[in-house]
Amino acid sequence: MNNEDVVVVLPGIMGSTLGVRGKDGSPASDNLFWAPSGGAVWKLLTRRNSVLDHQLPEGIGDSHPDDGVEPVSLMPDVHAIPGIWTPLKGYDVLVNHLRSLGYHEATGDRPANLVLAAYDWRLSNRYNGQRLATIVEPALERWRAQGGRYADARVVFVCHSMGGLVARWYIERCGGHEVTRKLITLGTPWRGATNAIEQLVNGVRKGVGPLSINLTSFARSLPSLHQLMPEFACITEGSGFLKTTETSVPELYTAMVKDAMAFHTDLQESERSRADSRAIAHLVVGIRQPTNTTVRLANGRATVSESFGSENDYGDGTVPLTGAIGHDERLDTNIAVRVPENHSALQCSRFVLDQVQELLTASPVRRRDLSSVSVRARVPDLVVEGEPLTVDVDTEVDADAGPLGAGAPSSLAVTVSTERGKVIAREVVTLGADGSGRASFEELPPGTHTVAVSGTNPGAGVRTVTSSAMVWPTMPA
Repeated sequence: MNNEDVVVVLPGIMGSTLGVRGKDGSPASDNLFWAPSGGAVWKLLTRRNSVLDHQLPEGIGDSHPDDGVEPVSLMPDVHAIPGIWTPLKGYDVLVNHLRSLGYHEATGDRPANLVLAAYDWRLSNRYNGQRLATIVEPALERWRAQGGRYADARVVFVCHSMGGLVARWYIERCGGHEVTRKLITLGTPWRGATNAIEQLVNGVRKGVGPLSINLTSFARSLPSLHQLMPEFACITEGSGFLKTTETSVPELYTAMVKDAMAFHTDLQESERSRADSRAIAHLVVGIRQPTNTTVRLANGRATVSESFGSENDYGDGTVPLTGAIGHDERLDTNIAVRVPENHSALQCSRFVLDQVQELLTASPVRRRDLSSVSVRARVPDLVVEGEPLTVDVDTEVDADAGPLGAGAPSSLAVTVSTERGKVIAREVVTLGADGSGRASFEELPPGTHTVAVSGTNPGAGVRTVTSSAMVWPTMPA
């Protein structure tokens, strides 16, 4: 194995546990307010010392609010704040795979060649990019100090979602390119994601069951969420499209919108001016899943669409393909590996792990056989207990072979499992002539569940896709 370099893992937004230093001097790890929850996110939102108690002050910019909050570790299980971003699976699968390749954290006098870089995801990606230098460079120095074949070690970043933006800022704007060998991004919104506009403009779901939690002010206080807004022109205006800075975006501070666009354009200009920027980049992107791509602003509301006019590029269910592909790149760029999977599961996908392994080891890795049929799934992020969970599915259309395509299945299995992997519901969906169908699940228990869409038998040749969905509990009257 070629594990002479130091691998640094950065999670996406909400992918780091957060705690606050105690008034008694206790460390943040003893006072966690965003932490593993077994999927019971409502406990985090409603208990004392909730994440909502740590809204950022107006005008925070690229600073830290000095509120005692510190990042502690990577989230191991499903995590989300309903309505702010896609529910995401944790990072245990990815981290354990890296450990199996010979990468390890620091223990005693043994230096680390695996660094799990948690960060305060509320804050600006510029701030976290600058902070990354204080984590990466000392670890690399200790690793190099072993001498011999380690003396010329460099850093390889493996980043999920927004973590890729943090790493890119460090590499291009904070001198990180001098110590970086590779940048591997999994579902990173290189040019932003349209969902961020919809969430910020419309506000985060109010009145979730009788709990009636309003998350809008918290969401709108986050520079990081603003920096996930698209750099590309996605706002419908007549027969064309505008960027966020070319029109008025309702409900948002103009200064934060402009600053978010400046984050993307400054980063792009730095990458354009450095020839090696493209040479170190390896993009793994999710494809073929229904994904919001454009948005119409009217009457103070944002209405999203999955297409640019008559064209639908799809994406990973959260990041549209246009946002996932780096600037100045065509959608058929050869620096991207495409995986038919949802954003929430890219860091757990066996195919993605194979890709990461090969990029790290430069050794032949036997590919798992790619199935011949791809499927798409629309799964709601959240429903209230007592409401049905409705899953719409369809197969990839082959125009030359008819609606279902040669060898396409006539049915798909939709399975709902608890976070511990216990199957609690399964429905076989008979597909119509257009290759689509629907499953509906009643009386699901509260919690965070995994929804998998697959073939009805192992030999069906269907590539499984997975999503996460929350069932929010109702409270007794």
